[in-house]
Amino acid sequence: MTIELSLLIWSAILAFAYLGVQSIVYRMDYGIKHANSQRDNERPPNKWTVRAQRALGNFLETYPVFIVLAVATELSGRSDGLTQWGAIIWFAARWAYLPAYFIDIKQLRSSIWSISLMGLLLMFFGVAF
Repeated sequence: MTIELSLLIWSAILAFAYLGVQSIVYRMDYGIKHANSQRDNERPPNKWTVRAQRALGNFLETYPVFIVLAVATELSGRSDGLTQWGAIIWFAARWAYLPAYFIDIKQLRSSIWSISLMGLLLMFFGVAF
């Protein structure tokens, strides 16, 4: 099994982490009773809930690209240094991104996001050319 495919499988845990953090933070903000309701007339969320929702949304925007590139690498048999390092960089950066979204250090979150994008670009160039 290639590194890319292995990281694709392990990325399910990463997705569960993003979903879990968002779910836990939401329940801490609104309470379990409200979370189990229809959520009609919901008050505005606190900043932590907003950050958790944004982090999850951002992950879900890039995750399909990683899936496509990992599968394309596997199916094409083009796993090489570019695709392998790209997958590792994306995977590590996405783990770092989650706590970074909650830490208020200027440019930290954006820098980590840029690093994860570089990982995807490495994968793309490795599989496409």
